[in-house]
Amino acid sequence: MLSDYNLLKFLLPEFLVEHFNILKAEEHSGELHIYFEEKSSIPEEFKERLLESKGFLPEIIVDDYPLRGKIVKLHVKRRRWTDKSSGEILQRNWQVVAKGTRMTNEFAVFLKKISRH
Repeated sequence: MLSDYNLLKFLLPEFLVEHFNILKAEEHSGELHIYFEEKSSIPEEFKERLLESKGFLPEIIVDDYPLRGKIVKLHVKRRRWTDKSSGEILQRNWQVVAKGTRMTNEFAVFLKKISRH
């Protein structure tokens, strides 16, 4: 039997399930809005640096696969980090949004494939 965590990885982009907390989910006018906040764990690519979480970047909203006939909007808040020794502001290099769109890469690839048939 699948755990709740593994089930979510089938329904949502896997990187969101792994690296973000789900804050809430709401239905508005036939749309499902799911709110994510990046976890406070220091990014693997910055493990050698002394970092401190310094809040969030502005929220982005991306479209994802419809679920049960409802449009899905993902509200994503990414963390920003400050290197305590240099003062440099850092963030993970997420490729959340497909270039030139406001949808996830996975959904953009899916739409591209079905448009060829």
